[in-house]
Amino acid sequence: MDSSSSTRKRDDHDVPRGPRIMTSTPLVIANTVCFFVGSVASSLLTKYYFIHGGSSRWVSTWVQSAGFPMLLFPIYLPPLLGLTSRRPFTGFDRKILLMSVAVGFLLGVNNLLFSWGTSYLPVSTSSLLLSSQLVFTLILSALIVRQKINFNNLNCVILLTVSSVLLALGSSSDRPPGLTRGEYTMGFLCTVGAGLLFALYLPVMERIYRRVDCYAMVVEMQTVMEGVATMLAMVGMACDGGFRDMKEEYRRAFDKGPGAYQATVASTVVMWQMSFMGTAGMIFLTSSITGGICMTSLLAVNVVGGVIAFGDKFGGVKAVSMVLCVWGFCSYLYGMHVRGKGRRSQAEEDATAVEMAVTA
Repeated sequence: MDSSSSTRKRDDHDVPRGPRIMTSTPLVIANTVCFFVGSVASSLLTKYYFIHGGSSRWVSTWVQSAGFPMLLFPIYLPPLLGLTSRRPFTGFDRKILLMSVAVGFLLGVNNLLFSWGTSYLPVSTSSLLLSSQLVFTLILSALIVRQKINFNNLNCVILLTVSSVLLALGSSSDRPPGLTRGEYTMGFLCTVGAGLLFALYLPVMERIYRRVDCYAMVVEMQTVMEGVATMLAMVGMACDGGFRDMKEEYRRAFDKGPGAYQATVASTVVMWQMSFMGTAGMIFLTSSITGGICMTSLLAVNVVGGVIAFGDKFGGVKAVSMVLCVWGFCSYLYGMHVRGKGRRSQAEEDATAVEMAVTA
């Protein structure tokens, strides 16, 4: 075995960028698990924070990206342990850095909108509203990365959009006690805005990742982006009294006590980090539209979680909306299965043809 093949085997941390398919099954599974667990848990923990006395939307914004130092371990440990010969941040040029900073600012704004929406709306309502991003993800993916629109993904988008419209029409009776119509409307609009920004983020990152040649670089870019988002949140906290609010919540405002406050904040930081890193990995290893579909597939889980954990109302409108979400996601999965089966059959036919040609 030559030295180049030996080096390649040691560089498992540097998963090469191949076609827009699942290039590394274990890595795809790991990112998918991080995305699903982190997204559901972070959504419920954020609502828990607001229900039990937390009131600072800047603190809620900050925790969504403050876990970025955790990414330094997978960045620097593999080279230190001799698992890869690649040096951290190799391949970062000025353009990649500027794009990472710009997307980080976009994430910071998205995080703030999400915090405003979550502070006003029930988890189940905000989760279903976020499904509105999918139609824009499909459109922007077609424009930015030339994503092909077929029956299955179009059918999925239509079903999920109808689900959001049904929720919007029947959500006025879902307003929590003591919340004014203006505050509810603000939460509604902020949640939709967060969904739209996320819809832009997905295809933009897919386009940027075409310049990236390994998964390690995805982690490095994510560190830069979340660092920028964290600095934006900290500036907002400094200007709007967020640090003072955090101290007050820790001492007196959080009704579960200081220990529970620390545990809630720390757990939320970790869960958000899992969610964002899982999202980035899925975009890199699959596609932006798959990332959007998987996000929407969490709606049913979030709806049920909101009902179980916080006693959110679950009427007929939400039931129909959830059914449409599940239906749309299943149609997309079936389409992926059919396309994958077709590609495998075509590959087998091509291999057979080549073998026959060589034999002849």
